[in-house]
Amino acid sequence: MMRMPRTAPPAFDERRQLELFRSVPGDLAPRDAQDLMTWPFFSLAKSKRTAPIDFRMGETWISVEAVPEHGMATIWDADVLIWAASQIVEARDAGRPTSRLMATTPHEILTYVGRGTGRDNYDRLKCALDRLQSTTVATSIRQQHQRRRHRFSWINEWQERLDASGRPLGIELILPDWFYAGIHERGLVLTIDRAYFDLTGGLERWLYRIVRKHGGRQSGGWSFDVSHLHLKSGALSPLKRFAFELRAIVRRQPLPGYTLAIEHAFGRERLRFAPLPVDPLDAAMRRLKLKSVDNQPC
Repeated sequence: MMRMPRTAPPAFDERRQLELFRSVPGDLAPRDAQDLMTWPFFSLAKSKRTAPIDFRMGETWISVEAVPEHGMATIWDADVLIWAASQIVEARDAGRPTSRLMATTPHEILTYVGRGTGRDNYDRLKCALDRLQSTTVATSIRQQHQRRRHRFSWINEWQERLDASGRPLGIELILPDWFYAGIHERGLVLTIDRAYFDLTGGLERWLYRIVRKHGGRQSGGWSFDVSHLHLKSGALSPLKRFAFELRAIVRRQPLPGYTLAIEHAFGRERLRFAPLPVDPLDAAMRRLKLKSVDNQPC
């Protein structure tokens, strides 16, 4: 009897398993994923980083690896994930179905995160998507067994969509399940100040996220040992340089909604941060603005 040649099993097409979620343009409240605000997942440098992040603290461990072609995803690239989280949370809260497969336009992402919409900005966004897709992460966070390895990329895949004549229609991207589950199923998100997108330095961007996560709205604020902050940042700079840059940020006071101070205790430096007093009129205007956005028809 003639034996038929064996054929390779069909490749898994994740796209076919997911419903398409189309983003909604608008001034949605920016939401950030709490896990990404707390731990070192991104490069804080604008120059290409290929050196991995290998972080260990207690039972929590994180490994982030980059490829030489694109380099590691940066904290500016993470703006795409803030946009995605904001879209998903907004749709979920409005009772609309969501999905890890998202369709949008570069113009929508760029305007949401406060970037220009010229050709150079479109090209930079594509480079950001490439870094998010090629950077791999392994972590014990949100794993039932701490030794279990969960490996993923910030974007499973992305592609440009074209019409029949080859004109661009937008882009589609697939978020990893680890990220999607954290924001959709567990609600591990915090609203951030839109002025965050105006911060230009990688360290001050990272500092705002960790201050927002740990300081929150506690009137008494919070403080961290500077050496502890250095470890949590995943930065390549030595502690002495890190502390120097931290003091410069304290002098500038650039973080929206928070005041910073350096304290000395037992021969060690600590960074103290506390929320600024909220102007009642400004708070009322913010609530009115958010309410008007929430009440727009789907």
